[in-house]
Amino acid sequence: MSAPSRSNWNATREEVDGVVVGDDLCVDARTVATRCITIGAAPDAVFPWIRQMGFGRAGWYSYDWIDNLGRRSAARVNPEWQDVVTGSSVPGGPVAFTAAVVDPPRAFVLQLGLPGGRLCFTLAYELRPDPAGTRLVTRMRTRLDVPGGAAVERWLLGPGDGIMVRRQLRNLAERAASRRELGLPPNVHHEGETDAPGQESGSTGGDGDER
Repeated sequence: MSAPSRSNWNATREEVDGVVVGDDLCVDARTVATRCITIGAAPDAVFPWIRQMGFGRAGWYSYDWIDNLGRRSAARVNPEWQDVVTGSSVPGGPVAFTAAVVDPPRAFVLQLGLPGGRLCFTLAYELRPDPAGTRLVTRMRTRLDVPGGAAVERWLLGPGDGIMVRRQLRNLAERAASRRELGLPPNVHHEGETDAPGQESGSTGGDGDER
């Protein structure tokens, strides 16, 4: 029986085959997935949303009841969370990622473990200028060198990460684009908006492909 084939999502063949920032940080990855979305806002308006991610910070914009203990992910950019630079620690709950690359507004890469160790994991966000605003290309690379590691990657890490990242990308796109449409800067509240805990981030649609 084969694992569900949902590794890549909404990515062109060129995006899947092409180089993404951070590929060199986990060169021996056994599981690689490229997921993309087009956002109706410029890269410099999108990057702050990514930079502030983290448990106890802005959250992850995904299924908050899973990865943020039910605390709703931020609905605006918080200047106090724009302090992440290359080498910073980014809290992930039970683990802490390293911000291996912070290159505003072009690229952001999270890393866990190192090549040659038992675990190597990277999640890269590359923001490419697009006529519509930003083409956000993400790439997950991982290798788990423990007994049964290949099966865990295939059946758990790959599909699970895909579900979470697809939701994250839709929510990121919704947040950044809605502020542009309203003519608001990223860090200004508007009526009806809240960062209160205990409410899951909103969905932006089903699981079908989108540009």
